[in-house]
Amino acid sequence: MTTRPDLGERLRSVRKRRGMTQRELASDAGVSLSLVRKLEQGERDNTRLETLRRLAAALHVRTAELIDGPSARQARPDDELWEPVRNALLGAGGETPEEPPTVPGVSAALAALMPFFAHDEYAQLSVALPALLRDADQLGDEARPVRARLLHHTGWLLTQTRQFDAADAALSRAIREASNELEAASVVNTLAWLRMRQGRLGETVALATEWADELEPRISRATMAELSAWGWLLIRLATAAARNAQPGEAEDAIRLARTAAVAMGGEYAPRHDFLKAYGPITVEMKRAEIAMVEDRPDRVIALSGQIPLGDLRPTSNNRNRHLLDVAHARVKLRQHAEAFDVLQRVRFDAPEWITNQRYAHDVFERVISGRRTLTPEMKELADAIHLMR
Repeated sequence: MTTRPDLGERLRSVRKRRGMTQRELASDAGVSLSLVRKLEQGERDNTRLETLRRLAAALHVRTAELIDGPSARQARPDDELWEPVRNALLGAGGETPEEPPTVPGVSAALAALMPFFAHDEYAQLSVALPALLRDADQLGDEARPVRARLLHHTGWLLTQTRQFDAADAALSRAIREASNELEAASVVNTLAWLRMRQGRLGETVALATEWADELEPRISRATMAELSAWGWLLIRLATAAARNAQPGEAEDAIRLARTAAVAMGGEYAPRHDFLKAYGPITVEMKRAEIAMVEDRPDRVIALSGQIPLGDLRPTSNNRNRHLLDVAHARVKLRQHAEAFDVLQRVRFDAPEWITNQRYAHDVFERVISGRRTLTPEMKELADAIHLMR
């Protein structure tokens, strides 16, 4: 990957703070002393993410601290931020470093990026993903499982950040690379979410229905992974049908989704892939989402009061999205102070995520409509979500 010119300065600074020599760092990271010297002296401006991850692990820092430092957290226009990722998906741009990629290396690098996906750290991902996508593309058929997983998470991220065309390309490739039907269904779940965000509700209903029917397991024998994949497809069907004025279909689908969740006996949260997390709490949050779509704010608040949100980590695909529904319901009930408090909570939990949510923007506009002046806290939130007023 091509790195910023001050990579060498950061690498040298962190190494010295750790009290390590170049030789010790090379040994601990499993790289050549020559490579460490060239990087620190600025003679090399490209190296693989796998190598940077090993250097970061040896230095006990995040890979992102070497890739782009604190400046990676600064806001940038979306088109500029995601252009390198879009180019990598098209096979364009980038230089070829000396070290060839390996399947274990790409897999380990993707694993190291998962916390960034789970916590919506977009700036860091925008820097790290292009090189990793190119590395994965250079590998053969033996890399299909890790390549499919990388493309799936990239498509999910691009859907989250409204880069819809690029998301479509990533998810379509991920389905082709999937090693089995269950993995393909997990990608289709995200593709259905993309279609819904694009406003293609009829297509979403048809897609989710087709795959849910095909995947429907025998409940008594189903694995947690099978119930999760089937349940998520039913949720996509239910939420799209509710938006498409198909309340009967929505009710049937959410009832079946709940059946799958109850059969699991609790929340399913595989450590290796947060996108597959599923269970009774997930279903209840989606029931609240449908209630909000149906303009039943009292129902949203009642359902939310029964959901143990403290048991869930604040990720955008579950708790934070639910909290926006709660804030919206509070606004509908003219509880503007409570709505603002909920929005502030989301902002502190997921500052990069909330800036990409038009829903948050719309809810906050309703919170402050009619106010002649804003409190300092309200002005801070308006700046954070780029609300011009």
